Amino acid sequence: MTAERRRTQVAIIGGGPAGMLLSHVLSLNGIDSIVLERRSREHVQGRIRAGVLETGSARFLRDVGLGANMDHHGHRHDGVSIAWQDKPEFLIDTKRHVGLSMIAYGQTALTADLYAVREAAGAEIRDHVADVRLHDLTTHRPGVDCVHRGRPLTIDCDFIAGCDGFHGVSRRSIPDRVRQDYERVYPFGWLGVLAEVPPLDRFIYARHERGFALAAQRGPSLSRYYIQVPSGTTTGEWPDDRFWRELVRRFPDPMSTAIEAGPTIEKSIAPLRSFVSEPMRYGRLFLCGDSAHIVPPTGAKGLNLAISDVFYLARALDWHYRKQDDGYLDCYSETALRRVWGATRISWWLTWLLHRFPDRSAFDDRLSENEYDHLLASEHAQRWLCEQYAGLPYEA
Repeated sequence: MTAERRRTQVAIIGGGPAGMLLSHVLSLNGIDSIVLERRSREHVQGRIRAGVLETGSARFLRDVGLGANMDHHGHRHDGVSIAWQDKPEFLIDTKRHVGLSMIAYGQTALTADLYAVREAAGAEIRDHVADVRLHDLTTHRPGVDCVHRGRPLTIDCDFIAGCDGFHGVSRRSIPDRVRQDYERVYPFGWLGVLAEVPPLDRFIYARHERGFALAAQRGPSLSRYYIQVPSGTTTGEWPDDRFWRELVRRFPDPMSTAIEAGPTIEKSIAPLRSFVSEPMRYGRLFLCGDSAHIVPPTGAKGLNLAISDVFYLARALDWHYRKQDDGYLDCYSETALRRVWGATRISWWLTWLLHRFPDRSAFDDRLSENEYDHLLASEHAQRWLCEQYAGLPYEA
């Protein structure tokens, strides 16, 4: 079979939200790209993922023409409640303390918006791509070799954006002598269900002696619920009846009595880890999103970090082509990592505060209780948490 050779300015590895958003923003700036995705479009668009968008993320999406569906179908909320067993409820009131609101808009919906706008623009998106290999990353002529639907394909480019997630090839293409990975794997995961039942009237984190739970909204008649389960748990161990019984136990009245059970339309288990890989640049390769960092979902930061990475990288590439200025390219990794570590810190802190750890001592439990009591009593602590949760402004 004859090999195919293509030329573009930016080769984007990964067709998830980071890769597709980057392709879209680059196109608005007159920069060509080709997106390479391992799975089918149907698979990528069908993945059910949560999404709470910070104010800055929502603003950026509006700025690049992606705000219509988000604003129409998304659910605005001004904070998240914490229901701690046998203690007063606390609201992370971002509107009151920092004047900011978030929008609940699922990553699945955003991915669908991105595919629609890119396909309408005639973007080159190659799915079913296998055997991806990156080469010549430290030269001015990097490239990608792969197999597209059984046919060898080579892409010559100026830059490569690695948006292919935690298990992708991009991060692994950075030599071990250069790359430093930091990781904490938590001894539990989240069992999540999606159900066509009316949600509770707000997002609620529940901290209970049986474990963590979360109530989230996906629409007026669509609910997303999670419970903490031990590592190694499978969905088969949790039929619907068992899940709903356990979920109700972890919420106090009147929240528990307001939960409506029903058949689940999706059920999955997400393991929890904190992971950061440094640097996020190697030569002409730039990492974006989950290829460089993973945060536990407790802080709702994963999608937001992918969006901020795209903001910084798209700006850097725009300055390179339009102004012949590589200042933003040179500081991309450092700038992005400051935000990454900030999100990693708040996500770790909320995970530590709200979950039951199997190896935690009575001393540790009392410390976390005192931390929560301090949060209830201190305006300064409340403002700090709200500022972090709502998201800090992007760096200029």
